[in-house]
Amino acid sequence: MARMGDVLAGFHAAWEFESDSVLIRFERGIRTPKLFQTLGERRIPLDAIAAVTLTPGKRGTVVLHAEPRPGADPLMEAAAGQLKEASDPYRLVLPAERATLAEYYADELRALLATNDTDPPERYLVEPPETPLQFKAYDGKASFDGKSVHFRWFWTGASSAKWKAGDQGFAVSDLCGVEWRSPEVFEGHLRLLRRASAIAQPAQADQDPAAVVFGLGYGPVHESLPFAASVLAAVRAAGPSAKIEATVPRRDPADIADRIRHLGELHEAGLVTDEEFTVKKAELLAEL
Repeated sequence: MARMGDVLAGFHAAWEFESDSVLIRFERGIRTPKLFQTLGERRIPLDAIAAVTLTPGKRGTVVLHAEPRPGADPLMEAAAGQLKEASDPYRLVLPAERATLAEYYADELRALLATNDTDPPERYLVEPPETPLQFKAYDGKASFDGKSVHFRWFWTGASSAKWKAGDQGFAVSDLCGVEWRSPEVFEGHLRLLRRASAIAQPAQADQDPAAVVFGLGYGPVHESLPFAASVLAAVRAAGPSAKIEATVPRRDPADIADRIRHLGELHEAGLVTDEEFTVKKAELLAEL
């Protein structure tokens, strides 16, 4: 049996096995993904893990992957499947010669998870990133103190609609969710979903005073994703009513067509990969 305090070290991270959790400590080396460096370390309760796999990796490596239970980790909920594999904090990459040792720990974890509930938990089981948090988006600066979110617009990037609305402040109690779109994919943004159904939010994030948009170097994953996760956790902790859905109106079909054409131009120019093109095109078509 694995002993409490056993450590399995891989590239960019080390997993320490405790009686009821796995403590993941991330390296701060220059090659370590910036998201890992920002997270520092994370304690993952065993109750938050749905399954464990061990698979061959790239260039003589193996990958130990603890699959998080849906609804257990605000960071992964906010990411909504948009993280690249290299930035997935639940993957531990090891040299292939350590595959036997990795398999041993994988088996030990599987035995402990055998009785786990697979349904989404009523509350987040993994602690969110600590506040206060802030980051610079393309059109404004976002800050969160644990109780309210503030957007301060930049004159160089904010739309006239946002300038007209003025700088914004949103109490957690007035929100029902967060929508994060990775800045590594076409048209990234962070949108706060407001509780009041009477408030119609513009479909385009650059026109929505409750959203900040990302650009090259603005709103990077390692800053905007922990921010989104922290807000999401605070909203969920506010109570059951936080599950109310906000209504975002559908876009004009002509606008969707223009954006797909623009996306196609970026794809042809080699600025968007085949996978990114397919994913974003599907997202745009889903808004029709």
